[in-house]
Amino acid sequence: MSGSDAVADAAGDAAGDPPVVVKIGGAKAVDPAGAVGDVADLVDDGRAVVVVHGGSTVVDETIERLGMEPEYVESASGVTGRFTDADAMEAFTMAMAGKLNTELTALFREAGVDAVGLSGVDGGLLSGPRKSAVRVLEDGKKKIKRGEHSGRIESANADLLAGLLADGYTPVVSPPMEGRESDGGVTPVNADADRAAAAVAGALGADLVLLTDVAGVYADPEDPDTLIESAATPDDLVALESAAEGFMSKKVMAATEALSGGSARVVVADANADDPVLAALAGSGTTIRRSALDDADDDDTEGDETEETEAVDA
Repeated sequence: MSGSDAVADAAGDAAGDPPVVVKIGGAKAVDPAGAVGDVADLVDDGRAVVVVHGGSTVVDETIERLGMEPEYVESASGVTGRFTDADAMEAFTMAMAGKLNTELTALFREAGVDAVGLSGVDGGLLSGPRKSAVRVLEDGKKKIKRGEHSGRIESANADLLAGLLADGYTPVVSPPMEGRESDGGVTPVNADADRAAAAVAGALGADLVLLTDVAGVYADPEDPDTLIESAATPDDLVALESAAEGFMSKKVMAATEALSGGSARVVVADANADDPVLAALAGSGTTIRRSALDDADDDDTEGDETEETEAVDA
């Protein structure tokens, strides 16, 4: 039985609805209360739910409290991300798997959800090769920066999640991921939380809701009245990718990865709206459907992505 089949059985949803993966952003502007309440309602209704969270703001604060400065670099392909050396990685793990995951798990349990907190390292939940060096742009010049602790997620342990869901638990998942070393060793490394959620959603065949601090993807990033409500064709997706800027470009990238992996739809929506998860599943925000993927179009950015830093998205 596949992970997605096992989750479908675990959910016991008479309506045949797929599981839901909810990614809660970690920016200060994001209030998780609405998402917590919605997840509790979904679980009460018998829906299988997995929560993934980010935490870039708290990671930066933790780094600063330890007397360091957060370091961001620009990749050779123009993407800005966190550079995570050994000291920053220690702070990252403290903030994400320690503080934030524990606090969010407690909020869900207070709401009556039988939540269990997991990092991507636990049970090999999120796994892929470690990147110890990245190509960056400094003063207009391409350089190799070594000492990095990041990775690109290649697999998500759907069977682990399915087992927890079958036992009535709601997983609350946080980076770091399991970084595989060339010598067979394992090192906890940084991974983007949106793309972690995408890996989980794809593995489970789940609907993915990416909650953030805006209503969705805007055609004009400065004008909330230009919300793009849906992308259902390859042309729609091209327009969406062109409109997405900054942190939103990572969310659109994560959406395409989730859809390619097996998710049927991805919704980018406002975490601070009333009933944010339920509203997103009902059509608010920006909905991206699997039909938007052009299966004949090879992803020729794949090679470049292995050189990029993996920032923790808000």
